[in-house]
Amino acid sequence: MPYTALQIAELIGGAVIGDAQVALSGFAPAGSAKPGDLTFAENEIYFERAEQSAASAILVDGDFRSRNKALIQVPNARIGFAKAMAIFFPDQKSEPGIHPSAVVEPSANIDPTAHIGPLCYVGKNVRIGAGVVLQGQDYIGDECHVGDECCFLPNVTLYPRTQLGRRVRIHAGTVVGSDGFGYVFDSGIHRKVPQVGNVILHDDVEIGANVTIDRGALGPTVIGKGTKIDNLVQIGHNVSIGEHTLVVAQAGIAGSTRMGNYVTIAGQVGIAGHLKIGNRVTVTAQSGVMHDIPDGQKWFGSPAMPDRKMKRQVLAMQQLPELLRRVAELERRLGIDVKETVAEE
Repeated sequence: MPYTALQIAELIGGAVIGDAQVALSGFAPAGSAKPGDLTFAENEIYFERAEQSAASAILVDGDFRSRNKALIQVPNARIGFAKAMAIFFPDQKSEPGIHPSAVVEPSANIDPTAHIGPLCYVGKNVRIGAGVVLQGQDYIGDECHVGDECCFLPNVTLYPRTQLGRRVRIHAGTVVGSDGFGYVFDSGIHRKVPQVGNVILHDDVEIGANVTIDRGALGPTVIGKGTKIDNLVQIGHNVSIGEHTLVVAQAGIAGSTRMGNYVTIAGQVGIAGHLKIGNRVTVTAQSGVMHDIPDGQKWFGSPAMPDRKMKRQVLAMQQLPELLRRVAELERRLGIDVKETVAEE
């Protein structure tokens, strides 16, 4: 569906500079844009490329001017980009109803506006809210509660008693509610501790592909409102993650750790169990967290430390070869036999 530049500007909270009636029917990067496309530029380099492209309009957030293209000016180009993309590429609508190949237990309560796709299983006493979409081969265990407008991509598994708020989106292959990794050593064997808790996902959580979230041993594992979890993340039992937190790919969070709001956990971070991570904390990629982190701090390294402390250590390590060379030169001048010194130690 084509829009005018003015219509797009009104929908994303921007203003038009130039031809407000130019027709826009798509969104594309400058290198592949064609007439009728909207592109975007967040700096001078991108703007020059957009100016030379075939696009009909450019989304900008600076004081740019164009001789031959309409500009849609917004406070933040990346936010405007996200809003515009949702206009041109809306989610595919799924028709309400239950596919003939789906298996639904008689005690399940499914809103008539929900879509249950092929080969799905919906267990006993499950509640599925309005506008929910199960695309295909999804497994919803007994007594799960799925809030309005949730969307599951194919092959999602919810273990029994998982509870979801509204607008939760879960990508393919993810497992929510699997057994926590709990064992006790007894007479030469690792005896399994039964995991009888559950998982609670609050409103507007999004979970990537092939994520595993373990249920609690007794109480719940909790993911707070608006939190986004990338692909291939492992979250242990009884973990509690606050609101609007980001957990990036291949991170692992061990059991019973508590995380605050607006935390950023970068890729391949490992967090030990029973820790407290404060609000607005950032942990950079490949860090290993072994200690509690207070509010507002940035940590990195393995073992992770506050960024300034770790930076000093990294700089010291970089200077170590030169320091060793200078020490060796001093020992040579003083006539110290290095082999003898090492032997004495």
